[in-house]
This record gives sequence, structure tokens and C-alpha cells, in this order.
Amino acid sequence: MDKPLRWGILATGGIAETFTRDLQIAGLHVQAVGSRTQDSAQAFAARLGIPTAHGSYAALVADPQVDLVYIATPHPQHADAALLAIEAGKHVLVEKPFTLNAGQAVQVVARARARGVIVMEAMWTRFLPHMVRLREVIAAGTIGALRSVVAEHRQQMPTDPAHRANAPALGGGALLDLGVYPVSFAVDLLGEPVEITARARMSATGVDAEIATIMRHAHGALSTSVSALDAAGTNSAVVYGARGRIVIDPLWFTPTSFSVYNASGGCIERFEQAVPGHGMQYQAIELEALVRAGRESQRMPPTQSVQIMRVLDQMRAQIGLVYPGE
Repeated sequence: MDKPLRWGILATGGIAETFTRDLQIAGLHVQAVGSRTQDSAQAFAARLGIPTAHGSYAALVADPQVDLVYIATPHPQHADAALLAIEAGKHVLVEKPFTLNAGQAVQVVARARARGVIVMEAMWTRFLPHMVRLREVIAAGTIGALRSVVAEHRQQMPTDPAHRANAPALGGGALLDLGVYPVSFAVDLLGEPVEITARARMSATGVDAEIATIMRHAHGALSTSVSALDAAGTNSAVVYGARGRIVIDPLWFTPTSFSVYNASGGCIERFEQAVPGHGMQYQAIELEALVRAGRESQRMPPTQSVQIMRVLDQMRAQIGLVYPGE
């Protein structure tokens, strides 16, 4: 498979445009875009110089010139779109959260394996250079055994009740849109939690405007996070170890820098690296490598995406958030 792999973009919202531009910056080949209307697809294709525009998702995944599909629909549509692409024999990168709930996640992973295609969650933060280096520092034992992870994700999002972040029918709320980042980060470093506590402040539309979480992981390690969609925050993160800590600068979930401190508080490493574009291309590069190698991701395993959805399900159950149709 020496020839370039060809991407299809499923949906035409803001995140799809950011992702597409980052792929183009990285020299990856974007072949087609699919939308629910031909006009939307054509406008997106014209704006970004994409060769083919399809007026339906079905037409996009059926395109023989497309090898991989990036899914950027609202959360409740992730599973159906992923299954549509999988049944068409396409490899799939699904925006986070992977699905709306764990049951859907299990179905998507099972169908991908049955069809012999690669599926991966687009948790782009895991693939950024600072996160790659951070895991190397931890693996080297520089800060000792991990004790806790603390992360915040607060943003001031649109207040329109119809906006996807505020609408229950679109999987709205701070947890699935923002809280998934620190939850995924904690699971990545500390493993699946054995105990979960979540408390929320609900919005007028019935979704979680703010959610605080505490999780206990194997060997007693703890993780805590606060996420909100109606109050901006510093959005920093700290990983604490027995012999030091790693302080990630704002915005910790985007391309950024970090400092490593020893137990005495001395800085023993400073990591900084410029990233072209927004940094969403790294996950696409990873998926292309996986497709060529014929194996699932170790950095964002589909089995862990299922675990994370189970965690989010438990948190939603604790705060009483149920989405229509579940």
C-alpha cells in the first residue's frame, strides 16, 4: 500500500473543516466530502479544494475513491455513521466521544473487527507531541509511581438552547463535549477506574452545564476533573507522581508545553514544540499507519474507547442525564 490513502469527510461542520485543513497541511489526501445536502457538500468542497462532493453520507461511503472516513456529525449520529462506513468496507476515525453510550461503542468495535477494517476514536490530544513526550517521561520513571491526575476543561460555549452543546437531543452537556477529555486522559495514564463519583450543575435545557468527577483507579491512584460549558477556565493539568510532577500548560488538551519537576520542586525538563495548524493531523497519520500495518491502535485502542464510554455512562447515570431515545 505505497499509494496515498484517500480520506472522505463525513459532515461539514466547524470541526470537519479544521480537521480537513490540518490533513492538507500535513500533505494527506482528502478526496471527498459528504453532507446531508448537495449544496452543503459542494460549498465545503469548493472552500477547501476537495475533488468530490456527495449529497448524502451513503454516497460518500460508497465512493470507491475513498479509503478512510472521518466522522464529524453530532454525538448521537456517530454510531450510525460509523456503522454505515464500516459496512462499506471503509476504515473509520470517529470524533470523540466515540459514541453516545457504551452499547453503541461495543457494536461499532465488533462490526469493524468482523468487517476487517480499522476503527479509532479521534481523541486528538493523545497524538500530540507533548502527550507523546509526557508518556515517555512517565514510562522512564522520572516522577515515580503515579499518584493522581488533575485536569480542567472549562469553556464559554454558545448559550443558544438549540446549540448542540445545550440540546439533549444532540447529546449536549459538558461531560460528552468537554469532560471526555480529562476522563480519557485519566484512563490513558491510570487505567480504567474502579470507583466513580460525579456531581453536576444542570442547565435550563436539562443537560449538565458543569460536572465534577472523582475516580479511583488501580493501586489507589486518583483522578479529578471539572468541566463546564458556561464558564471559561485556565484549562491546565497536573500529573502527580511519588517523586515529582508534570505541569501541562494551558490549554493542556491542545498543542502546548509542559514542565517536569522533581520532589524538591526543581524543574528538570521543559518541553516545547511548535505544531503546524491545530494539530489534528497526528491522529490521521496514526490511522493511516495502522491501516498499512493492519492493526488496531495501541495509543487509542477501541477497547479503551468502550471503557471510556462505560465511565461516561456511569457518570450520566449518577447525575440523572438521559438522552432522548436511549
